[in-house]
Amino acid sequence: TECVSGCVCPEGLFDDGRGGCVKQNDCPCIHNNEWYSSGEKIKVDCNTCTCQKGLWKCTDHVCYGTCTIYGSGHYNTFDGKFYDFDGSCEYVATQDFCGDRNSSGSFSIITENVPCGTTGVTCSKAIKMFLGVSGETLSNRSATPFPAILEVIPDTKKFSEMTVGLYLVIEASNGVMLIWDKKTTVFIKLSPDYKGKVCGLCGNFDDKANNDFTTRSGLQDSNPLNFGNSWKQSPMCPDVTQEIKPCDLKPHRKSWAEKECSIIQSEVFKICHSKVNPLPFYEACVHDACSCDSGGDCECFCSAVAAYAQECIKAEACVFWRTPDICPIFCDYYN
Repeated sequence: TECVSGCVCPEGLFDDGRGGCVKQNDCPCIHNNEWYSSGEKIKVDCNTCTCQKGLWKCTDHVCYGTCTIYGSGHYNTFDGKFYDFDGSCEYVATQDFCGDRNSSGSFSIITENVPCGTTGVTCSKAIKMFLGVSGETLSNRSATPFPAILEVIPDTKKFSEMTVGLYLVIEASNGVMLIWDKKTTVFIKLSPDYKGKVCGLCGNFDDKANNDFTTRSGLQDSNPLNFGNSWKQSPMCPDVTQEIKPCDLKPHRKSWAEKECSIIQSEVFKICHSKVNPLPFYEACVHDACSCDSGGDCECFCSAVAAYAQECIKAEACVFWRTPDICPIFCDYYN
């Protein structure tokens, strides 16, 4: 917001929007309802913005895109569109095999979703990453509804694998990265070279969220169910015809879910609220806490809160929310 002359300020000074008068060079800037003094810097994705004379001057680097899939069918696309889709099948999360059937591409990431509670919601059982004709498969061979084992089926060494904190990271040489928490959360990161060249449940990565619901046939749809159904891998899988509301089906869990998930909207995350809207993450948390009725209650809740914390970190709002009583992490000795 640019400083403007105010009638209460002496000639040559400008209203700073906070009840004071300053020289033009000292005009502050506003971002997410917070004021920043001249010369202060903020990070917006991979760019740095500096406040100069009341205006933000930003670097223009093209940033990596991130799509998040977590919990029971929650998706946040590369362009920031948040939606839910509970389909039981294999679906294209993202790929660059788009458009013409004979189009070429370099990768495809498939998510296999299965029911993970008695209400009909689904979670990822396996994530398959194909690089050309080779692939990595993150799959579940345990009795729990969550991925627990890494199964590697490579044809070529076009990727590297490492563990970073809680996450397993698969980084391919073609600018594709997959980050997995070994439970219910997957982050897919793409280099800027893929802007506007991908398709699937993660959208098309063209910086426009309003066209993310582009179906396999190339048509735009406003209904997430129609959009999600179009990306199933097998025509034998049933279409999703209605949105599942687990708290309506399990009302006895609703008050507990709302109480636990209220941490997202509490003072604990206050520093992040102006940077990342907490409402969709709170609603997703309640949804998961109600639906996770086949064991793993805390796992569902913790993954949902961690998803919001991750978005806060991206917005440079670091929140220390884990405690010995809330989703603790017990580190190895001296780690």
